[in-house]
Amino acid sequence: MFISAIAQGFLWAILGIGIFTTYRILNFPDLTVEGSFPLGSAVAVTAIVSGIHPFVATLLAILAGMAAGLVTGLLYTKGKVPVILSGILVMSGLHSVILFVMQRPNLSLLNYPKLYDLFTGLPNYFDVIFIGLLALTLVISGLLFFFYTSKGQAYIATGDNESMARSIGIKTDNMKILGLVFANGVIALSGALIAQDNGYADVNGGIGIIVIGLASIIIAEVIFKEVTLGERLLTIVIGSVLYQLLLLAVIQLGFDTTYIRLFSSSILALFLMSPQLRKGLKLTGFSGRRE
Repeated sequence: MFISAIAQGFLWAILGIGIFTTYRILNFPDLTVEGSFPLGSAVAVTAIVSGIHPFVATLLAILAGMAAGLVTGLLYTKGKVPVILSGILVMSGLHSVILFVMQRPNLSLLNYPKLYDLFTGLPNYFDVIFIGLLALTLVISGLLFFFYTSKGQAYIATGDNESMARSIGIKTDNMKILGLVFANGVIALSGALIAQDNGYADVNGGIGIIVIGLASIIIAEVIFKEVTLGERLLTIVIGSVLYQLLLLAVIQLGFDTTYIRLFSSSILALFLMSPQLRKGLKLTGFSGRRE
């Protein structure tokens, strides 16, 4: 169970990094994630069932996620639809797209090949760990390479101060579209890998999924405060693994897994409130010393 939680943590970390690139760097609260994640799952599973190689199916899932991000970006930048609403519109529309792709609410991979079958010689769950680490290495390396380019610096500047970035000639709308396309492609990759690990795709697989991604980010930020951008990406991986281990601990304590989303939200809420809770404890301690 411990190794399984770590393996799951690596796969969910990909989701966390995808959300981080828009939520933290671009300062764009993108709700498309709850549609692009199950879209990636649906496209990958449907492609595999149709006889396409799992590797190609995973690439198709990434492209589908990127297309979803592009639509959100165009709605926001060209259609002038508000940030939250543009993500909600695409997320809602993708529900029908997923049903169209799978032609049913859920689709199983039973007796079909998966990407993990390429590494059958490894011990249980280590194939998932290997694929997860490989995917994380590619995503993080690609991001760091991009951030050191002029385009990457323009992307970061857009998130830091959009007005200033626009004043020096940066096309901020293009940066937002670029960020949404990349982020949702990464999120769809996470969905494709998790679907192949679980053995099925479900049309409702994206409900509440943003909480898991945010938990990885928040836990990383609470535990590791002063870090560089590259280090932050690595801490998100650690945060994701810790989050999965916390959920495992909750399950091991005998809590009903029916309410796992409630536990997930509670864990995230506690970490979000932790700075305020620490501040309150310090003030209480100070008052006690004065008395």
